[in-house]
Amino acid sequence: MTEPLISVIMSVYNGAEDAPKAIDSILDQAFDDFEFIIIDNGSERDDTAHVLKKIAQTKNDPRLKIHTLPQNIGLAGALNYGIAQARGKYIARQDHDDLSKPERFAAQIQYMEANPSCAILGTRAEIWRGDTPRGISHNHATGNLDLQFDLLFNNPFVHSSVFIRKDALDQVGVYTTDPTRQPPEDYELWSRIAQIYEVGNLAENYLIYREMPKSMSRDDNNPFLDRLITITAENIAHASKRDTHDIACRDAACLIHCAYDKLQAADIEDICNAIQTAAHNLEMRFGKNSLQARAETACNNLRHHFSHRHMPQNGAVISALGRLPLPQKIKNFGKALINKRMTIR
Repeated sequence: MTEPLISVIMSVYNGAEDAPKAIDSILDQAFDDFEFIIIDNGSERDDTAHVLKKIAQTKNDPRLKIHTLPQNIGLAGALNYGIAQARGKYIARQDHDDLSKPERFAAQIQYMEANPSCAILGTRAEIWRGDTPRGISHNHATGNLDLQFDLLFNNPFVHSSVFIRKDALDQVGVYTTDPTRQPPEDYELWSRIAQIYEVGNLAENYLIYREMPKSMSRDDNNPFLDRLITITAENIAHASKRDTHDIACRDAACLIHCAYDKLQAADIEDICNAIQTAAHNLEMRFGKNSLQARAETACNNLRHHFSHRHMPQNGAVISALGRLPLPQKIKNFGKALINKRMTIR
């Protein structure tokens, strides 16, 4: 049997309502040389298993491959399960509540085939709230060097839009399931891949990213924040050729993610030196000279955060704001302003 060029991996957990539209958006792709591996990741609160079985029977599409896991093994575990079944040259991600536009695969295949040094290729994405367009997009950088620099600090890829070269996974490994490192399992994997390969984003919105109700506070007891700081610190240390446990790199990560209480030595000039050295080394690695202005902007932002490090963290301010006797619209506006102020771009 001829192997498909693409293996699409979708993990579904209690997604009976949203998964059918996401599945249709993949089956309607203009480029159709793919297998579609769908994993029911131990759904228990709805009839996901029945819905997926019915879709497979109704569609009668040989590209569909439905797998049902007896219990939830986490997103990273389910994706790794799917990757283990994959036969394609490329892994394409798709979340069960997002929608891919029909031209997505064709555009990504064209780019990846023309750029063999690129191992990750995402796209920009329209942002919807449920089924309602918000008129805004995830407009991440597109070029490799800018993305390599962005990865020092955070995740510049929309996970559901990503193509991954299977050979790269064979070399660096799949998603980590280590609970001390994920989530964010995507940022952790992209960071490992980018240390060896080039990366990219297409400038077009080939994905509809649907925001669903969720919350992630940034307070002192947030394990997601702790993992984010760890990965960011490792990325800065690797790019600046410092020790993995370098305090300045760790402090840089704490400032970037507004975890002021986690600062250790807090030498702002050493922190900025690490960022500037990382930018210079990335320029040397890829033979381009375009990051120094961005590095200086990042350092200025870090100095600003450093000077405000004794102010209450946004989690505490938001919590206090929520207790005030104000209309909800005003509270929401205040929270948005606080989060915007506390974010480094």
